Amino acid sequence: MVEKTVKIINRAGIHARPASVLVEKTKDFKSSIYFEHNGNKINAKSILGIITLGAAYGGEVKISANGEDEEEAVNAIARLFESKFEEE
Repeated sequence: MVEKTVKIINRAGIHARPASVLVEKTKDFKSSIYFEHNGNKINAKSILGIITLGAAYGGEVKISANGEDEEEAVNAIARLFESKFEEE
């Protein structure tokens, strides 16, 4: 299993558009991928799960993946957070 904690740096936090971008990216990987925020762990391939995390600006999300492409998955998803989901 590979894990990485990222900070939410886009002002709007994780709303519908970033959630959609994240789910689309997770589809590229075979690994099981999860997000954890404030003690809640969800399947990162679920748009509803991502939206219900309530992850706002300045918060942290732990990305974890388990499977054959786990490291690649975590790094690709972390880049989305770092690029502010390409919104700004």
